[in-house]
Amino acid sequence: MTLQLDVIGIVVADMGAALAFYRRLGVGFAEGSDNEPHVEAVLAGGIRLALDTEATVRSFHPEWSAGSGGRMGLAFRCETTAEVDATYEELVGAGYHGELKPFDAFWGQRYATVHDPDGNGVDLYAALG
Repeated sequence: MTLQLDVIGIVVADMGAALAFYRRLGVGFAEGSDNEPHVEAVLAGGIRLALDTEATVRSFHPEWSAGSGGRMGLAFRCETTAEVDATYEELVGAGYHGELKPFDAFWGQRYATVHDPDGNGVDLYAALG
């Protein structure tokens, strides 16, 4: 198993306000993306910082709420879709909370979410096909 921390994701209430804040910190988000539902910027070392609107998260996780699902999470890239499934099952089997069972997402990834011991979302994903 070769998991790699790849994405730090933040759920935002106002994309424009969030982009203005992170741009002040030097994050190179593309200009003109203030009304996009999902944006990413590559940070030093190759890790991506991704911002998603609340509506984007609810599009694939309808029960999500800011109070229960958290606003920041980590995403680990898996080498295969089978590794997403196996890692999810391993973590849930070890007693960690499975938030979203593995599914084939409309954006082209096998995707799942588990919670760390503090309730933070940790996503597992691999490209489909």
